[in-house]
Amino acid sequence: MQNTIITGTGCYVPTIVQKNDQFLKHRFLNEDGTPFEASNEEIIQKFQNITGIDERRYVDTKYATSDIAFFAAQKAIEKSGVNPEELDYIILAHNFGDVQSAAIQSDILPCIATRVKHQLKIKNPNCVAYDILFGCPGWIEGVIQAHAFIKAGMAKKVLVIGAETLSRVVDQHDRDTMIFSDGAGASVVEASEGSTAGILSHSTQTFSKDEAYYLSFGKSFDKKEDSDVRYIKMNGRKIYEFALVNVPLAMKAALDKSGVSINDIKKIFIHQANEKMDEAIVKRFYRLFKMGVPEGIMPMNIQKFGNSSVATVPTLLDLVLQGKIENHRVNKGDIVLFASVGAGMNINAIVYKF
Repeated sequence: MQNTIITGTGCYVPTIVQKNDQFLKHRFLNEDGTPFEASNEEIIQKFQNITGIDERRYVDTKYATSDIAFFAAQKAIEKSGVNPEELDYIILAHNFGDVQSAAIQSDILPCIATRVKHQLKIKNPNCVAYDILFGCPGWIEGVIQAHAFIKAGMAKKVLVIGAETLSRVVDQHDRDTMIFSDGAGASVVEASEGSTAGILSHSTQTFSKDEAYYLSFGKSFDKKEDSDVRYIKMNGRKIYEFALVNVPLAMKAALDKSGVSINDIKKIFIHQANEKMDEAIVKRFYRLFKMGVPEGIMPMNIQKFGNSSVATVPTLLDLVLQGKIENHRVNKGDIVLFASVGAGMNINAIVYKF
């Protein structure tokens, strides 16, 4: 039986560290442009208590999303041992393309995957490079698409990347600025004949009737700024409420299809969106099985890395596999669950055996 296995991972963690106290001089505003009554000290402390974020990473001004995607891809390819010329697909998940420092316009011509293929110096025209826009669950969805190609006999080796530079599209007057960060994570997935390891099952959903614009592009909260320049905006409360109800159900749907017992799950790699939200999602997931959350089930790095959207899950996976997340390891034979939620609103999950 042919399955899809991860043979190499890599990530790029930007070098610029932005700590919470660096927001003390920001002028935070309400949506209507009025100033907050609370001090920045109070705003920052409340933010940290909810999200768990103490610092985040920003890319150097000389780099764009395609650059850091390339850095992560190089590492994944090296670890996998695959010849880049033998890649059948390069699937790159992002949301905003290459936004140059101090620019106000996204650049996705050519697409980011093509730019990475160019930087990798791949000559093979049969290596097909394309982008997917799927919100924060983009990397997981890219892996699901790669799995579909492999199962259909259309591919044997696929590079899947999640990369984003959210620091280039945040409104400095919006408190949500503090959540977002930059980063890139990549993986090489390959066909494996007769292996019991690999993708066991997956699930994906899009909720758009009422939820489509929980994350969107909008004007700065500072009414003096150019109204034609747009920034990432989110309805945090709506997203929180939505995620707590729907993500655990999608995770359960994937697990049910796998035939794996909940007791066999060793780790849950969940999108690093908000510490309290992630903890609540996992708690509700286990509640569906009338269980408490096992100790050490959920590695996290949001405290130091922030929310880098499509990059959070592959980055977290790579760091755990490298032994760089304290008290977290993945061993051969371990079954893990990947899950994410984001703009769309999209949700997905994968049950995977190492």
